[in-house]
Amino acid sequence: MSPLRYISALFLLLGGTAHARTVEDEQVWLNAVVSGTTKSGFAYWLEAQPRFTDGAGRLGQLLLRPMVGWKLSDAVTVYGGYAHVVLPIENGPDRNEDRLFGQVSSTIGKVAGGTLSSRTRLEYRDLSNGRDAGWRFRNWLRYVRPITAPDKTRALVYVEPFVALNDTDWGARRGFDQLRSFVGVEVPLKGRSTVELGYLNQLVNATGGVTRVNHVASLSLFIRP
Repeated sequence: MSPLRYISALFLLLGGTAHARTVEDEQVWLNAVVSGTTKSGFAYWLEAQPRFTDGAGRLGQLLLRPMVGWKLSDAVTVYGGYAHVVLPIENGPDRNEDRLFGQVSSTIGKVAGGTLSSRTRLEYRDLSNGRDAGWRFRNWLRYVRPITAPDKTRALVYVEPFVALNDTDWGARRGFDQLRSFVGVEVPLKGRSTVELGYLNQLVNATGGVTRVNHVASLSLFIRP
């Protein structure tokens, strides 16, 4: 059993869902981001992310996420943003989500020859199949370490737990929502741009006593002019 599956099993036990029905899927997530910071400190982020589900055989989700912010220091940047999420439903109308959020991104420092950073986000979620608004907290920890020279390929791992802060009529339940765990590499491109590719394990506490475990091939392009 891989280390990420051990993590998934641990969260199942901690969440009291060891006897829940588990559904697994193989997926492909693609991501394209254009981001930067001006000399005055203004920061911007434009993101498009299609996710292919059901054995990577169909588009299961399309996420469009712009945000703007301000660089407070070399280590901390704050953002406000909006995400529109389209969830195509087979043999039915698409489900849509509108999401507002605030975010703090920070560089924590050097650890064991690599760099540890974090992203803390609070989200306000409105889905087209319900009337309630949902609040969700998520915190991302990312560690990257050069494999050889600093300007070459780097090892990359991150973990991001999600916690729902309230119940909604469209299915959110207060408490543990999901956990994303990633292992892969970061490859430098021209300038400050990079590509990240690897394996993402997504453990989702779904409704109806179902636990979803998604095995994701993840590829992300970050363009930094």
